[in-house]
Amino acid sequence: MADCETATSPARLAQTIEEYLTDHPAAALLEDGRIQFDMRTARYAVSESHGRCLLQLWSDERNVVRSVLEVQERAQCLRLMTRRMGAAKPQALELVPTSDRRTPTARDAARRNYQHILERALTRSFVGSKVDGMRSAMDLEHSFGPAYARGRLLKGTAAEAVIGVGEAESAAMVDGILTLGILWLDHCRRHGDGRRHFGGLKVIVPAGAWRTTAERMAWLNHAAADFQLYTLDERSEELTAMDFRDTGNLDARLVHAFSAAAAVERCKAGLDRILGLIPTPARARVEIRPHSAATVGLLLHGLEFARVRHGAAAHSFAGEDGISFGAGANETPLTTENEELCRDLLARLFLSRQANGTHTDALFRLQPERWIEAELRTGMSELLPGLRGDLLYSQVPALSTGDRGMLDLLTLDRNGRLAVMELKADEDLHLPLQALDYWIRVRALNDDRQPGAGGGRPLSAFERQGYFAGAEVSPLPPRLLLAAPALRIHPANEPVLRYFSPQVEWELIALSEHWRRELKVVFRKRSGE
Repeated sequence: MADCETATSPARLAQTIEEYLTDHPAAALLEDGRIQFDMRTARYAVSESHGRCLLQLWSDERNVVRSVLEVQERAQCLRLMTRRMGAAKPQALELVPTSDRRTPTARDAARRNYQHILERALTRSFVGSKVDGMRSAMDLEHSFGPAYARGRLLKGTAAEAVIGVGEAESAAMVDGILTLGILWLDHCRRHGDGRRHFGGLKVIVPAGAWRTTAERMAWLNHAAADFQLYTLDERSEELTAMDFRDTGNLDARLVHAFSAAAAVERCKAGLDRILGLIPTPARARVEIRPHSAATVGLLLHGLEFARVRHGAAAHSFAGEDGISFGAGANETPLTTENEELCRDLLARLFLSRQANGTHTDALFRLQPERWIEAELRTGMSELLPGLRGDLLYSQVPALSTGDRGMLDLLTLDRNGRLAVMELKADEDLHLPLQALDYWIRVRALNDDRQPGAGGGRPLSAFERQGYFAGAEVSPLPPRLLLAAPALRIHPANEPVLRYFSPQVEWELIALSEHWRRELKVVFRKRSGE
């Protein structure tokens, strides 16, 4: 963005806000310096109506409707000049990239202080070892960010890599420490002077924030390095060793599979109504995907633009369909009054979101991973013939892992073995370990085997809950597949994958760069190669 540009026409105002929220999915909206909405959980609607730009935001805590008079584009934020309904004076709102409101100075000071605390704690806890080269400076070439303090513990010719993260950092930063720790260990081994052997890695996280790292660490290759996990109490400066092999019961719940055909039939009236608002030639491009027995989504290249929910009508035992439209958090209930607005938005969506669209269009860029997923759903058998495209589950809700959302794709290979697939459209440093989260839970559910009806063969949790009907799910551990466009695979992904346990059979699949027009496999790399 320019240092300070101003948009004033209603259409341009709405477009600017939409583009900012598309490019900053973790944005926050501030009023008087206080966070009013975290856009990761809030919903919004922005539109041009009667010559005005109307912005509505709502969450579980509050609902706000404002007319946007002006948008000022600044280096990292949008300043919105708005007016409440009936108010005389305009009020300023601010959209910022994240909810971290610390000033750069305060953030840097907190990180320096944490580094000093960590050095003192390491010195006291590991008597006879020398803390060496502790730093937190940015190193983009090797993917190291300033949120992590990293260094070495030296004792004679032996050495260990050390990395820590402070309690003031976000949960995402804390959960990302193992990726950076593996890269730091690998860096120390490759750039050592040859006199010392780096035998392992010590990872230090805040007290109470160790579980995700522990679950992941258990599935690394412990023959390749001695991985150790500690928590640090920053007030007492005490380090506590954690047993990452004993993390208790995994959060791996599974709801019963439902009939997709019955869900579509149940929501037919609502589906017909929303399809009637779509230009006739475009209806063939719509993908109808049931989410539950009473909820069905309508998608265009993976982007859900409408949803039908079937439920009981008010003051009646009869059923009725609730319909909403809008992409992502921009979801609005469909009413008679806004039906024409819905029709106009859908016409714009189908014009923008097509394979030959323009990258400057927010609707074209929105949710690229879901677009890739949609292409794989329809072309799995041709692209990856070793997998069962006819038994494919997308966005499995029962496998939620904290704030990570949902598993992208789950299927079987031709031998009945489970295959977990995680997709990315852009570079993601943390792709391997995020995918490992799901692999761990799918493996646990597959290992949860109980005798079938009549004392038959033991059935996995998937089979008992109605998944993969007609197929026998192999007891072998799942395969882990990671897919991304070839030039969007982060160079650090492979070094991290090499430290996975041999029990995790992984495959990295590079897709063609022009995957919207034609999805092809460019190359594949597998564990053990």
